[in-house]
Amino acid sequence: MAVQQRYTLQKGDKLKSKKLIEQLFKEGKSFSLFPFRVLYLEAPASNPFPEAGASGYLQTAFSVSKKYFKKAVDRNRVKRLMREAWRLQKNELSEKLQSTNKGLNVFIIYTGNELPQYELVFEKTNAVIRRLIKIQHEITIANT
Repeated sequence: MAVQQRYTLQKGDKLKSKKLIEQLFKEGKSFSLFPFRVLYLEAPASNPFPEAGASGYLQTAFSVSKKYFKKAVDRNRVKRLMREAWRLQKNELSEKLQSTNKGLNVFIIYTGNELPQYELVFEKTNAVIRRLIKIQHEITIANT
């Protein structure tokens, strides 16, 4: 019987450590894929995020600019859309990281200036995940 895949975004999957976020902004690499700017940083190979449990190979945070979205309601809506799209698509990236025993911190910033439709966010999140998988694959090849 096949194992059923779960689409969850648990407490351990969220990047909340102030120290890790600061390190991510200082040392991390980034790329832009409109309407997102993605910062990422590889975590150590030995049990990357022990506090996160089994799903702890990938931690993510989301942000929306207050400059373009003055109302908290709008910022929260965009973050909710981003989290939902990420939750449904992150499993493939998480499995790749787990198989290579690597961890990844990801910080996704929404840089657009108008409220997006869910379909756009879902499509662009898929593109971000594909790019992260490609980057992770290149890092793995470079290290061998």
